[in-house]
Amino acid sequence: MQTLTAPIVRDIVLVGGGHSHVGVLRYFGMHPLPGVRITLICTDAHTPYSGMLPGYVAGHYTYDEVHIDLCRLCAATGARFIQAEVTGLNRDARTVQLRGRPDIDYDLVSINTGSTPQMQVVGAAAHAVPVKPITGFQQRWLALLARTEQHHGLLNIAIVGGGAGGVELCLSMQYRLRAMLQAAGRDAETLQFHLFTSEELLPTHNTGVRTRFARVLAQRGVHVHQHTPIAEVQAGRLRTAQGSWFAADEVLWVTQAGGGMWLQDTGLALDTRHCIRLHDTLQSVSDPRVFAAGDVAAMENFALEKAGVFAVRMGMPLARNLQCAVQGLPLQPYRPQRRWLALISTGDRYAVASRGAIGFAGAWVWHWKDWIDRRFMQRFSVQGANGLAGMPALAAAAAPAPLQLSPEESQQAQAAVTMRCGGCGAKVGASVLSRALQSLWVAHNPDVLLGLDSPDDAAVVRVPLGKALVHSVDFFRALVDDPFVFGQIAANHALGDLFAMGAQPHTATAIATIPPGVDRQVEATLRQMMAGAVQVLNAAGCTLIGGHSGEGAELALGFAVNGLVDVDANGQMSGVLRKGGMQPGDVLLLTKPMGTGALFAAHGRAAATGRWVQAALASMVQSNQAAAHTLRAHGATACTDLTGFGLIGHTVEMARPSSVQVVLDVHALPLLDGALECVQQGLLSSLHSANARQQHVVQNASEAMAHARWPLLVDPQTAGGLLASVPAAQAAACVAALHAQGYPEACAIGRAQGLPAGEAPVRIVF
Repeated sequence: MQTLTAPIVRDIVLVGGGHSHVGVLRYFGMHPLPGVRITLICTDAHTPYSGMLPGYVAGHYTYDEVHIDLCRLCAATGARFIQAEVTGLNRDARTVQLRGRPDIDYDLVSINTGSTPQMQVVGAAAHAVPVKPITGFQQRWLALLARTEQHHGLLNIAIVGGGAGGVELCLSMQYRLRAMLQAAGRDAETLQFHLFTSEELLPTHNTGVRTRFARVLAQRGVHVHQHTPIAEVQAGRLRTAQGSWFAADEVLWVTQAGGGMWLQDTGLALDTRHCIRLHDTLQSVSDPRVFAAGDVAAMENFALEKAGVFAVRMGMPLARNLQCAVQGLPLQPYRPQRRWLALISTGDRYAVASRGAIGFAGAWVWHWKDWIDRRFMQRFSVQGANGLAGMPALAAAAAPAPLQLSPEESQQAQAAVTMRCGGCGAKVGASVLSRALQSLWVAHNPDVLLGLDSPDDAAVVRVPLGKALVHSVDFFRALVDDPFVFGQIAANHALGDLFAMGAQPHTATAIATIPPGVDRQVEATLRQMMAGAVQVLNAAGCTLIGGHSGEGAELALGFAVNGLVDVDANGQMSGVLRKGGMQPGDVLLLTKPMGTGALFAAHGRAAATGRWVQAALASMVQSNQAAAHTLRAHGATACTDLTGFGLIGHTVEMARPSSVQVVLDVHALPLLDGALECVQQGLLSSLHSANARQQHVVQNASEAMAHARWPLLVDPQTAGGLLASVPAAQAAACVAALHAQGYPEACAIGRAQGLPAGEAPVRIVF
C-alpha cells in the first residue's frame, strides 16, 4: 500500500497496460506530482512486450523475459494497480466503468489497450484465434502447444494476415512446434502451415525485404496465398473469396486490427476501425480530458502503422502532456518519425532489418534486436542501474506542483495539509459519507429495526428466539492499493471468526480510516472500499447496520461482526465449534494456502511478482463460509481461522485447551506461489519476529527453525483459511469435499496425539 505524502486532489487513470502506459508509469515514478494519483487499470497483471513475443513463441525467451510485471511496476512507481475489465466511460460523470465493481473517478484518462482484430468474416469470431490483444495470447498459445503435442497425423495451421506480424508469428510457431515434435521423435512434416493475405506479402516494406521473406517461407515449406482474402471460417476448414476450401485445424487471425467494441458507446470520435481520433497532443478530438496512444490511437494528421515502435515512442510525449494537462499548462504536439526501423525475425536466431528502402539480414541482426529488446525491458526491471531500483524517491522528493484548483478544492486541500483536528473533528464530512454510502445496496434483514437508513444515534437489532450472539472484531490498514479489493479482504477477514465457530453472520458495523484530501477523492475511495466490503457481507447474509469513519494517514478498515448460534432454554449452545475440542487421532486440515504476510511484505518493496500478488488476493477474497459448512458436515471437533499469529500460534491455541500434541508435517503445508521465495530472500512481515519468539512451544524448535519453511510456519496471515481437526475416518472424504467446494489447496497438514508429560504442544516432522 502506497503511503501518501500529499492529499490527493487529481486522478489520472490509465486504461490498459500497453507500451505507452508503462513508459508513462516510469516517467511519473521519476517525476511525480504531489497531489496527483496515477491509477492503472488492466485485465492482466503482466503485459507482453510485442517486440519479444515472436522470440517467446519460438522458445528463445521465457515468460518473464518478455512480460512487464504491471503490479510490480505500479508498486515501484507509486501508482495504484487495479486488475479489472473496463466496459466503458461515463464522460459526464468522469468515471471509468468496470465490470462487476464501482466506477473509477478520473480527472484525466488515457487509453492504451492495444487493438482487436476486425473479424467480420463469417465464422471467424467462433472458429479463429485472434492474436490481438496480445495480453491474452499466452493462454491461446499454450493451448495450441498442448494440442499439437497430443495430436497425431496431419495438422494444418492457417495464419490469416501477411503483414510483418503474421509472417513473424508463422515462422516462430513453425520453428517451435517442429522442434517440439522432433524432440519427441515424431515427424515434423505432419505440420502444414498456410499463410493467407488479401494483399501482397509485407505490403508496407520494400521489395528486397518482401523477396527475402518469400524465399524464407518457401524454404520452410509454408504455403503462401497472396491476394487471397478469406470469406468464411468453419470448424476445421476455411474458404477463400475465390471459393476454394482449405483444411485448417487451427486458424490464427493477424489482420488489421482496431479498437475494442466498448469504445463505440463512449461517444468519442472514432475512425472506421473504431480507434480514437486524436489531435497531435494525443488528446481526443472530442474530449480534451481523454488521451490515447498505441494501436488504439488514430492521429488526425499522421497515418501510423499499428506497430509497437510507435506505442513505445508515444510514451514520453504522452506522459509529459498528461502532466501539463493536469497542471493547466500548454501541451506539446507529438511528431512521429516518418521512417522507422523494423527488425523482423525468421523464427530461428536470424532477423531481417527493414527501414524505408533499406534492408539487410543476418544472425547478427537478430542479436542486435535481442540487445535492443533486452535493454528496453531492463528499464522496467527492479534490478540494474537502468531499472526501477535506480529510480529516485517518489513524491517526498518532488517540488509541489502548481495544480489549478477551484476555490473550494483549494480550501479542502489546504485543510488536508494543516494540523488536523482530533476527536470528532477528525471525522469524514457528513455529506461525503452519505454520498459514498447511498449507492451501496445492503441486503435486507428483518431483524434490523433501525440501521443505515435511519439517522438515529445507534442501530437497533432484534435477536431471534432461540439464538445467541457471537461477537468478534478486526481492524487493519490496507495492504493493497485497490480499495475495492481491500474492502473485500477486510470483510472476509472479519467474518472468518464467525465461520470458524459455526455461527451464521447476522450484522456488522464498520470503522474506516481515510487519508485526508479533496472531497471528491475521499468520497471515491470510501465508496470503492465499502462497495467491496458490502459485496462480501451481503453474500454471507450479514447486514451492514452502521459504523464510524475518520481521517488518518493510511487507509484502514475493520468490522465488529455479530453472528447467531442456536441455544436452548438452559443456555446450552449447539453446533458451535471451539478451539479446544481436538481428540487424539484427529487429523488437522487447512483449507487455504499460506504466505500472505511474506508476499505483501515483498509487495511493499516491489519485490513480489504480479502473478504472486494476484493469486494471493484471489485466495484472500475467497470466503471460508462453504468450507466451514463442509468441516462441520464431516464431524470437525475444533476449528479456528488462520490469521495474525501464524500457523504455530493458532495451532498452539487449539492444542493446549485440547490437552494434545499436534504433529505438523512441514512438507504437507500448502503455500501460495512465491511465498517460499520471499522468505528465502529475507522478505518478512513486520509481525514475523514477534511470532517467531514462540519457538518454546515447539518440541524440536532448534531443528524446525533451521528448516527453509520455518518462517512460513510463523508468517501472519490475512483472510487465511480455516484450521480444523476432523476424525481420521472422515479426513479423506472431507478433503475431497473441500476440493469440490472450490478449495483446491485444502489438505491434511498434521495429526493430534496424546500429549507426553512435560513436552511442548507442537512437534514438527520433516
